[in-house]
Parts: sequence; C-alpha cells; structure tokens
Amino acid sequence: MMSHSHIEEPAALYAAYAEASSQLFYPRGTVRCSADAMFRSRSARDLGCLLDVDPNVVAWLCLPLEFQCETGSHVPDFLVDYEDGERTLLDAVEDRELPSIAEGAALSGFRYRGIPRREVTDGCRLLNARDLLRYANCRTPLNDRIRMLSAIEEAGALTVAECLGIFREVQPMTGISWMVLHRLIAVELDEAMIGPETVIRRFQR
Repeated sequence: MMSHSHIEEPAALYAAYAEASSQLFYPRGTVRCSADAMFRSRSARDLGCLLDVDPNVVAWLCLPLEFQCETGSHVPDFLVDYEDGERTLLDAVEDRELPSIAEGAALSGFRYRGIPRREVTDGCRLLNARDLLRYANCRTPLNDRIRMLSAIEEAGALTVAECLGIFREVQPMTGISWMVLHRLIAVELDEAMIGPETVIRRFQR
C-alpha cells in the first residue's frame, strides 16, 4: 500500500477491499497486477484486462490508496505505472469522470483519469484481451518458445494458422497467448477477433 502526505487510509480503503473481495469476475488471471487482483465491478475488471495488454504499462495495483475529495473519501480502482515513468490513478466510470474526484486526486499529488465504459468496450481489444488472459496462469515451455521465436525470426511474420504445428509441449493457443501477454510476440488486437489469419510478429518497443 502506498503512502502520501495528503492521503488518509482506513475507512473507505478497507470498505473497498471488502466490496472487491466479495465479487468474482473472469478471467481470473492477470499479468502485470503487482498485488492481489480485486475488482469492485465488471467495468473495473474489464479495464484491468486492457491494462494487461497495453504495451506502455509496466505494472498496476488494485485499490491502491484513499484520498479525500469534495464528496468524501475515495479509493480509485487502479494505480498504473507506465514505461515513461508516469504514475496515474484510474477509475472505471460509466460516462465521464467526476471533477470533484479528479480535483481531489490532484490535491493529493496524483494524475487521475476516469475511463468511460464506452472507451473500454469499443472495438475488439477487450474481447481479445479476455481470450488471451484465460491463459495468463499457464506458461509456454522453453522448447516451444525457442521454436516459435526462431520461426518468426526466419519468416518475419506468420499467421496463427501457420504457427499451429510449431508447438509440441503445449496447446498452440495457450502458447501463443502466453507469449503475447509476456511481450515476446505481438498480434493486432483492435481490428478483429484473433483468428487463423491473424498475423504474429516479434514484439517491438
């Protein structure tokens, strides 16, 4: 748990933990969540899915802290660390962020964004992220990783269908999904649902 000179802890934070721990949202697996994965809503879980497939995210933490705002105490859904060093508090919101919460976060020294539901569900990224995260708790064995990376290195790019015969120790989509989540390979997540024709390349920063 983080501390800050303007942040107060107990009541709302403990209430948020209790609320989140009583609910179960799938997929269960995460990749870059740095502590217990606890979500207060389906919308928060879906936003967490997007954080795990965002190449600019280093790590994220659920229900990280409590701060004061005009309407009282508030516990945001996430604290997110980005590749460029930025740290931002995020909330999954239905329509738009509340100015009072954004102001309270700013007074506590944090960047803040309320992410509307339509931004989370737009396009195919969320559906693809959910599919990939079903395999977050699996692992692609070293032999299969080396075969996959060698094949892509030689070809430059391959479709999912062309990769099915590469994997020998794990199911192909289990292996591909884990490697995408761990940024060894990359697929396009926004244009269409992942399918046989989806192109796979080496992950590039």
